[in-house]
Amino acid sequence: MHAIGTLLGLMVLVVAFATHHPWYALLWIPLGYGFAWTGHFLLEKNTPATFGHPFWAFISDFRMLALMVTGRLGSRQKM
Repeated sequence: MHAIGTLLGLMVLVVAFATHHPWYALLWIPLGYGFAWTGHFLLEKNTPATFGHPFWAFISDFRMLALMVTGRLGSRQKM
């Protein structure tokens, strides 16, 4: 859910500026966090870190996506 939300959020951001509709870029917020929070509340049954540490939670979504793309998410290697 995090990967879907992060990728959709990035795509909306890029398309909004590419089509000269920068206000649409604000849609990355409900898309990105909507998917991530749905995963936390409904699937994992826990509280998102966004509420306690918003900056680190935001950065961690991109780190997790990078680990997923490179196939290292399940490994114990440091980035």
